[in-house]
Amino acid sequence: MPNQNAIVAVVVRIDPSVEKLSAAELLRKYPDGISIVFEGEQATRLYPGDRAAGLLEILEELRKMRAPVYVEVSPANKAITRLLIPLVTRVTTVSESATEEIKVELQASHARHLLKRTNPEFDKLLETLRTAQTNKAWLIVTETDEHEIIDVRPGSQEPKLPEAVAPEPEKVSRGWFYRWFWRWFCWLFWCCGCVSLKKAKEMFDLVSATTCDPLAVPPPCIPFLYPDDGCWARAHEMCRLIIAAGVQPKKVWIDGNLFVKTKNNPLCHVGWGWHVAPTICVRHCFYHVEDMVIDPSLFNAPVSQATWKGVQGDPNATLTPTAASVYWRNNIPTDPNYVDTNIRLQFYRLQLKNRSLLPAGPPPYAYCP
Repeated sequence: MPNQNAIVAVVVRIDPSVEKLSAAELLRKYPDGISIVFEGEQATRLYPGDRAAGLLEILEELRKMRAPVYVEVSPANKAITRLLIPLVTRVTTVSESATEEIKVELQASHARHLLKRTNPEFDKLLETLRTAQTNKAWLIVTETDEHEIIDVRPGSQEPKLPEAVAPEPEKVSRGWFYRWFWRWFCWLFWCCGCVSLKKAKEMFDLVSATTCDPLAVPPPCIPFLYPDDGCWARAHEMCRLIIAAGVQPKKVWIDGNLFVKTKNNPLCHVGWGWHVAPTICVRHCFYHVEDMVIDPSLFNAPVSQATWKGVQGDPNATLTPTAASVYWRNNIPTDPNYVDTNIRLQFYRLQLKNRSLLPAGPPPYAYCP
């Protein structure tokens, strides 16, 4: 059965309100704690402490978003002892094996999620995940910062995503002469939309400068320091900034069993099923052009697609270029008004902030190689 000391629900009110005073000021003024009330009038308290102000700010943001929260509480005084931010999603695949861990792919995520056989509720959690996959049902999935699934419950409502659009039709090949002629036409008249490497670096610096302060995460910062998940929203926002600066980007998607070393995760690595980043056409010399990748979550400058693929740990991974307008993988959906982009970025800003409140502190982690 689920953890009897855990609540998974939407916060309906915080008393006293955080709107009148800052979280830190509120906790100083009320040393007996702040009341956090969830759906069904489930009341808990948040008491002053080293992490309390940050947790209160996260709870307030999730209340505004009407997003579910996972909290563990002390039976003695209903004090919140742990906070996690669940995903509302569908299950894509459940990959069973004889190993200790079951790999789970979730629709609203490109991270690798694990269900461990050592979990006391393993059988029940696995059954719930399987059933939801079969029925294409929405779930509220809670996992640890290491992406171990510890709680799965039916989703109360479907996330509001933009409507799906039809895939772009494939371009018809017109033969070698047509391709040769068009390439040289673009070269002669400089109409291919490419930029210099210097300009590409300026675009990289433009988007990289928006990285979040991990303890404050003020919008509209981009949470590059939380590489675990949310790459599609980061890529879409980067493309928006690049387009606004007068350059036309595209995107490149990679699919595979990806394993990336990083100083921005306490484990010093992340696992992905896929990943995406913007690309910019760069003119290296008078006749040589190349689509280079802009990905501040992995690099500090534009890189070739071969270099980008090479650090992701799977030589058999496949690359797929698309237009910048493709927001979600497999062409569904687009997000032309950046509505879902902003929702996802805020969600992963809060994940970054919650991680930064853990004992390891905020990234980057100096102990990572």
